[in-house]
Amino acid sequence: MGAFDGGRLSSDGGVELLAQADDVLGLTAALTSVIPDHRDPIRIKHEMVEMVCQRVYQIGIGYEDCNDADDLRHDPMLKLAVDRLPETGADLASQPTLSRLENSVTSTTLRRMAERFVDLFFKAYGHTRPERIVLDFDGTDDPTHGQQQLSCFSGHYDEHCYCPLIVTAQVDGGSHELLVAMLRRGAPTGDGGALAVLRRLVARLRAHWPGVAITFRADAGFCRPELLSWCEDPDNSVDYIVCIGENSVLKRLGQPCLDQAKAQFEAKGEEARVVGEFSYAAGTWDRQRRVIVRARFGPDGPDLRFVVTSFQDAEPEELYDEYSMRGEMENRIKELKNGLKMDRTSCHRFVANQFRVLLHAAAFCILNYIRKCLQGTRLQDAQVGTLQRHLLKLAVRVTQSTRRICLHFASSCPVQDLWPGLLQRIWKGVAPVT
Repeated sequence: MGAFDGGRLSSDGGVELLAQADDVLGLTAALTSVIPDHRDPIRIKHEMVEMVCQRVYQIGIGYEDCNDADDLRHDPMLKLAVDRLPETGADLASQPTLSRLENSVTSTTLRRMAERFVDLFFKAYGHTRPERIVLDFDGTDDPTHGQQQLSCFSGHYDEHCYCPLIVTAQVDGGSHELLVAMLRRGAPTGDGGALAVLRRLVARLRAHWPGVAITFRADAGFCRPELLSWCEDPDNSVDYIVCIGENSVLKRLGQPCLDQAKAQFEAKGEEARVVGEFSYAAGTWDRQRRVIVRARFGPDGPDLRFVVTSFQDAEPEELYDEYSMRGEMENRIKELKNGLKMDRTSCHRFVANQFRVLLHAAAFCILNYIRKCLQGTRLQDAQVGTLQRHLLKLAVRVTQSTRRICLHFASSCPVQDLWPGLLQRIWKGVAPVT
């Protein structure tokens, strides 16, 4: 027989790892510090920092919907993570309370919150003297299904959606750190705000590390003349490696490489790749630029890819491989969307949806820090979803006495060997892995 009489149990015992990591990073505290609180102090039951922590931790353990708060507000582990006593402490905020928070922010608050992610990056790498930083820009789709503000039909994605802009930074070939998660209207005009973001990031990076080499890397959606020209300006001196969409002229110029790849395929019977280069100027460009062509021929036929770059000395194959490394950044977007459901932007107001995106980004940064602390273990390369299932979704019984709180995890917990070392590295504050 079975009965729900097990006592103060939780299925999310690992949420304490999020709280410990967040204490070291100070991320939710930094985000909260720029959110104005206009509530009557006498009537406040839930402090601002508690609500932000509650929402971020919920997202981190796999509860992306604000509605989940109505059930989780009683959870002993989530209460403990937000610094409330698991048994005698007051319950956490409900969904209506958190929704009011989401709709109370302004665009000014959002800009200040966005700056805290760059601050976090400097905190992690402030002790280093990087030689080169690669800024990866990429857009993605965020389908909308109601009357959300600024939702538009995108012909590229063939749906009504938002088009978030994600930017990561890679220091000296190390891991990708999230810097920007900016929600954009469904059909961004011009460069979609990319140049403004690039300007701010480069200014902050150069102020922190004067003289550091910066590379702008992006797909064809960011191959805009204003972006390329800004990077080439001597006052900015930003190198770039950007994909360029094919056209009839590019295909004609790349045909010799494709013919060579086809000949190699026919001779050896296996897929062949040839990388070459040529100079090219699109009709909207004011100068000739170096274009790298990658021609591939295999059982499925021909495949051409073009990349425009400011680098003049490196070999074409080296540069194309450098561009291909941006695929790792796309994995971070997959984690944001598939693992943390960043696209759960169902509020009517655009600013409320942007606020949600930043909370999801905060959950990602905390989990990414935990992943760094797992270097050398079997979970060092785990995706966010795997970390949730293996480390966070742990059954635990919580007991509270006058003097202490005890957490009783299952004796057969398969990751119990990881916890002591992981907690030690979280508290110590591991150096960024490069």
